[in-house]
Amino acid sequence: MLDSFNNHAGKVPAVTLGFWLIKIFATTLGETGGDAVTMSMNLGYLVGTAIFGAVFIAAVAAQVSAKRFHPSLYWFVIVATTTAGTTLADYFDRSLGIGYLGGSSLLAALLILSLVVWQRALGSVSINTITSPKAEMYYWATIMFSQTLGTALGDRMADSTGLGYRGGAVVFAAGLAIVACAYCRTSISRTALFWGAFVLTRPLGATVGDFLDKPLNHGGLALSRYTASAALAALIVVLITVLPQRAENKPA
Repeated sequence: MLDSFNNHAGKVPAVTLGFWLIKIFATTLGETGGDAVTMSMNLGYLVGTAIFGAVFIAAVAAQVSAKRFHPSLYWFVIVATTTAGTTLADYFDRSLGIGYLGGSSLLAALLILSLVVWQRALGSVSINTITSPKAEMYYWATIMFSQTLGTALGDRMADSTGLGYRGGAVVFAAGLAIVACAYCRTSISRTALFWGAFVLTRPLGATVGDFLDKPLNHGGLALSRYTASAALAALIVVLITVLPQRAENKPA
């Protein structure tokens, strides 16, 4: 969902159907993996956030310092944002008592602020223009906010509306379908549609992840979080290996 530029490779992947498929599985892994540490290991949301936050910082540092696009490294950072976003959103919503609405509102404000600051600093929030470490830092900060917001939105949809995990997944999948139709049939900014789809994939993954590992009496399948996380990680590795992975073009 991006505008075309000249044939100069960047350090983020081209946005294809494969990109969105891996992204959804990565966000689902973020939910089951984050819950495995905070709930199954009983470490709590604050400790889980500290652990995954440290992993995220280290992964971003490696990504920014890399000289070219490495698919495995890029998707590792994405998974790091989803796990950290899961534990951070849960910490805001539950440990701090902000609630789903308060947490979602706060995180939405932070996401918008990140995009506004990025736009004003560099003139564009399109991933085609990520050609410097500074742009990469804005990119990953924005992704971190979007992943955290997505977790809060997914939890709010499933728990506060009565739709449950399956109903929530259907709602967010429908939202993605609307964005896809807008991409095919309208002239709405491709950059705006990209970030809209990027945000929506996170609550979709969150509701699917919760559906997999939550107890039966809460509407889930009660699968082991460790087993589900391992299976999702293996699937992501297979998809990265099998699906074409090329860097997004950037302007000369």
